[in-house]
Amino acid sequence: MYFVTYITREEEKIGVYDQQQKKIIPMEYFFNGNEGVDIPKTMLELIEVFTEELGENMENTLNQGTFSNEGIDRGEVKLLAPIPYPRRNVFCLGKNYLDHAKEVGTVLGDQEEIPKAPIYFSKVAAPATGDGDFIDSHPGIAQKLDYEVELAIVIGKEGKDIPLEKAEEYIFGYTILNDVSERGLQKLHGQWHKGKSLDTFCPMGPYLVHRSQIPFPVELGITCRVNGELRQNSNTRNLIFDIPQIIHDLSKGMTLRPGDIIATGTPAGVGMGFNPFKFLNPGDVVECSIEKIGTLTNTVK
Repeated sequence: MYFVTYITREEEKIGVYDQQQKKIIPMEYFFNGNEGVDIPKTMLELIEVFTEELGENMENTLNQGTFSNEGIDRGEVKLLAPIPYPRRNVFCLGKNYLDHAKEVGTVLGDQEEIPKAPIYFSKVAAPATGDGDFIDSHPGIAQKLDYEVELAIVIGKEGKDIPLEKAEEYIFGYTILNDVSERGLQKLHGQWHKGKSLDTFCPMGPYLVHRSQIPFPVELGITCRVNGELRQNSNTRNLIFDIPQIIHDLSKGMTLRPGDIIATGTPAGVGMGFNPFKFLNPGDVVECSIEKIGTLTNTVK
């Protein structure tokens, strides 16, 4: 299932794409007739109440096409990020593809190009930027604006000290995240939080795909194009620390909660990795694509 958060008639709602991915079925249609059950109004609320039984019922309803005539055409709504306001900062991994670790190590002068353990940092998303929205170039503040396509994991249930073999059970689904970065600030401050947390620097979406739609282990093609030029092209199988390792390690001594978002890292081909650099400029169109999920498109303003 492909879950979406959208605005229609100035009201924020959540829904599911039909089988043809042409119409959005509002969430209330899946809960009608369930007396005493509150209809989730946000993606975070849905994740908290979601069960395997509910998922199967929703899937069966979609297969039957029961509400297809009542769906909303994609062009009639404005998509938001699937989780516009995460409850906590996004958990991010740095240098988690071998080729990217080498390209940034050269530029930043890192002593250790290949990490021996996952490198974590957090990214503010308040709100996360939706598909089709602008990335603010922040004139006068940002001079080395960069893109990073990433597979993002959305946690489905609370867990701590999660075993490797049970990692998939704690995943609700997956989405695309563009870890927009200001390289000058990143280097100036000696850490990554500020340079990756300016307003609009967390495009996410366009959909949140339930884990049942994507075989595990997750091996998906991942690309980024700028103005149509292919810049990044890899596969999530090339992660240095794969998804079970990330969830297992991050949850050691720290509780992961429903709706938490983990950005798993970006492959080579970022603007900083070229000689000369290929940083973003106003008017540039950035398309981040991941197989089986879709394409997240944003324009720099």
